[in-house]
Amino acid sequence: MKAVTFSRFGSPDVLEVLELPIPEPGPGEVRVRVHSAAVNPTDAAFRAGAYASRMEELPEVVPPLIPGMDASGLVDALGPGVGDRLSLGEEVVAFVRPVSHWGGAYAEYIVLPESSVVRAPAGLDLAASATFLMNAMTASAALDEMALDPGDALVVTGAPGMLGGYLIQLAKQQSLRVIADAATKDTALVESFGADDIVPRGDDFLSAVRELLPEGARGLADAGILNEKAVPAIADEGVMVVFQGWPGPVERGIRLVQLFVAAWGDDTDRMQRLVSDVESGILSIRLLESLAPEQASKAHEALHAGGIRGRQVLTFGS
Repeated sequence: MKAVTFSRFGSPDVLEVLELPIPEPGPGEVRVRVHSAAVNPTDAAFRAGAYASRMEELPEVVPPLIPGMDASGLVDALGPGVGDRLSLGEEVVAFVRPVSHWGGAYAEYIVLPESSVVRAPAGLDLAASATFLMNAMTASAALDEMALDPGDALVVTGAPGMLGGYLIQLAKQQSLRVIADAATKDTALVESFGADDIVPRGDDFLSAVRELLPEGARGLADAGILNEKAVPAIADEGVMVVFQGWPGPVERGIRLVQLFVAAWGDDTDRMQRLVSDVESGILSIRLLESLAPEQASKAHEALHAGGIRGRQVLTFGS
């Protein structure tokens, strides 16, 4: 099978397409014939070595390594003990954990636990279906961890990005007041997600939040990776969720949650709810373009350049 791989950490040019054996599903596992795999910032971080220390604890994870956390495709084989929830040939989306013995999503065939695979959204083509699950899972888990009450104020940084957009859309379903940051060019986009108030990115961010919320926000989801710069926007005894492991410190009784979405990778019920949210229009789909696997380096270079307001996908199937 064709797979996008890397054998050493580094810049996008370490990615290469190799022919690898087709994996066989074991007990409780499913093999998916991949149609498309989304290109996420987490993939670039994996390729650059951000998770190298975690891999030291997993001797079974050896080069060549395969990135990718989001895949769509068709159920191709069922391992022993898999129930009847999925059927051969069914269109599915999958939450893929590349830092594992299974490997990532950038391959023609992937094997993963049955619990990490759910039916694809009805009426959505498979390229578009590959773009949402991991980011939507991250947003949903973050909101659960914050446990805010209806009417509470939530600040979302990095609001124009995929994670930021899903945080806003799911937060509005929980009747939260959402204050989101955006540059002028992204204001209309963030408004379309349902944000109640939009504050400027950059130097005026904190003063703008405090003007709206003199005591600070009850919660803050830091999709923009502001880290310590965002803390003054939070109220005493509030909660802050970070997504790249920032350890703090925080003061004033603020609770800091370091969220690693891989921990939710077997939450089948949550995945199915998010598929329903796509079908009902609660969550929006932002597919930018489909690229050949050989263009993976180009896609990663675009991530590093910044300003992407959607998802590129690598398409393996027709």
